[in-house]
Amino acid sequence: MQPNPTFLEQLKQGFMPILASEHGKDVDHFIFLVHVLMAVLFVGWFGYFLFTLFKFRQSANPKADYVGAKGTFSQYAEIAVVVIEAILLLAFAIPLWAKAVEKYPADKDATVMRVTAEQFSWQARYPGKDGVFGKQEMKLISDKNPMGYDDKDPAGKDDASSPPKDIHVPLIPIKVDGRDTFKPVIIHLTSKDVIHSFKVTAMRMTQDCIPGMSIPIHFTPTKVGKFNITCAQLCGNGHASMNAQFVVDSPEDYDKWFAEKTVKAGAPKVDLE
Repeated sequence: MQPNPTFLEQLKQGFMPILASEHGKDVDHFIFLVHVLMAVLFVGWFGYFLFTLFKFRQSANPKADYVGAKGTFSQYAEIAVVVIEAILLLAFAIPLWAKAVEKYPADKDATVMRVTAEQFSWQARYPGKDGVFGKQEMKLISDKNPMGYDDKDPAGKDDASSPPKDIHVPLIPIKVDGRDTFKPVIIHLTSKDVIHSFKVTAMRMTQDCIPGMSIPIHFTPTKVGKFNITCAQLCGNGHASMNAQFVVDSPEDYDKWFAEKTVKAGAPKVDLE
C-alpha cells in the first residue's frame, strides 16, 4: 500500500494523489491548469444557461423568434476557449511530453531495469554488477525461454529477476550541477502476451507495454515508500488482479532485498501468479 498523505500534504498538492517523482510536479501543475479551465467553462456556461432561461422565458417572449440572438459574445467566448486550449497544448503539454521523451539519462548514471508484463502480473529483470543485460535473440524464444535470452552470454550470468508483483528500486542521493537530487530510474517495458499498460500513479507514470517491443521510460523517485502498479489497459478477464508493488527503498534496504528475494536469471523460471 502506498503511504497515506496528511491533510496538509493533500492541500499542498491540490488533493492530488501522493507524489513521489521529480517530474510529477510539472504533471500536477498542468492538470491544475486544465481543471481551472474546466471550472471557468462550467461556471461560465452554467451562468449563460441561467441567463438564457431568464431572458428568453415565455412570459417575456410570448411569440417565438426564429432569428435568435444576434450578439457576438458566444462566438468570442468559443474563440477564447480555443485559444486557451491551444496555449495549454503548445506551451505546456507538448514541452512536458518532449522533456520526458527526449532528455533520457545515460545508463551509467541511472538504475536500469526491464519490466515484463503478462496476464496477470509484472516481473522485473536487473543487470548484475557489470550493469549489462544478457543478449536476447529472436531465434532463442521458446516456451521455456519466452524472452529469448542467451544463456551462454557471460553478461547475463549475473542478471537477476524479482519475485512476481514485487519490483524495487533504490533511492540514491546524488548531486547534479550542485543541486541535491536522486538517481534516475530507466525501465524498459515489454509484454509476453497482449497489450498491457504500466501505471504508477505516485510517479505520474503511464506507458503501454506492447509484445515484441521494448519501450523505455524514465523518472526520478523522490521518496521511499510502497506504491501501487496497476494495468491501465483492459487485458483480459483477470485485468482487475493485474497489480503489483513498486517499492522505493533506501540503498541499504534495496541491497538487502536484492540479496534475499531476487533469483539469478539462470535459475528455474518462477511461475507468475
